[in-house]
Amino acid sequence: MKQFSRLSHIIGKSKTLLFILGGFFITNTLLAELVGTKIFSLESTFGFEPLNWTIFGTEDLGFNLTAGVLLWPVVFVLTDVINEYFGPGVIKWISYLTIGLVFYAFLMIFGTMFLAPNSWWDTQSGINPENPALSLESMSVAYNRVMGQGMKIILGSMIAFLIGQIIDAKVFHKIKKVTGEEKIWLRATGSTLISQFIDSYVVLLVAFWIGADWELTRVMAIGTMNYIYKFIVAIILTPVIYLAHHVIDSWLGERLSERMKRQAAEY
Repeated sequence: MKQFSRLSHIIGKSKTLLFILGGFFITNTLLAELVGTKIFSLESTFGFEPLNWTIFGTEDLGFNLTAGVLLWPVVFVLTDVINEYFGPGVIKWISYLTIGLVFYAFLMIFGTMFLAPNSWWDTQSGINPENPALSLESMSVAYNRVMGQGMKIILGSMIAFLIGQIIDAKVFHKIKKVTGEEKIWLRATGSTLISQFIDSYVVLLVAFWIGADWELTRVMAIGTMNYIYKFIVAIILTPVIYLAHHVIDSWLGERLSERMKRQAAEY
């Protein structure tokens, strides 16, 4: 806490806020991509029977989602908070930086897949004597399969992310021009719902319709299920945005907070 106070004294509260929010923004985006290779069943996780919906002629649809969906809502909440205090120009800059860092991270991960594995680690650390069913014949093969899968998904995700961020920023400020400082929920949740709608379909169109020759109806059906989940989560997280505003306004002080919001609106 002492170091935090010292940091804000040295570079100012506004820059400290951007430093912290930007750090969480980039970290959450990178983590969402890293864990996104795991597909999980939302219903089974909570002990319910999987849904068997039919959408666009595609049967047996349920909430089978990438683990990244647990973190993407946080990214979009951070988008709205940064937008509120720093404006759409800063959001674009951070989004471009984030995409560059994500590609850099995965380039480094891709490079590690070609390293020759240590023989003991590759064969011994994968053995589970208490539960042989969980044993692995090769840790190196397992590592490469987990870390190397879904490169097309990453590409689609990053394209969708950039489009979504730009649209989110524009919609956010268009709504704010109409509502002023009132109705935070409308500009924050509204912009998120619109950008998430686009994000839900673009990532699948790039990764599976273009990249894997899936039928368009299947892509649209799965995208619809993803959006239903994101829609619900966006509504649930609305109070979090108000809490974030309260904490930030209290820390910045009324004068600085109002000045930053005014400057952000004019950006």
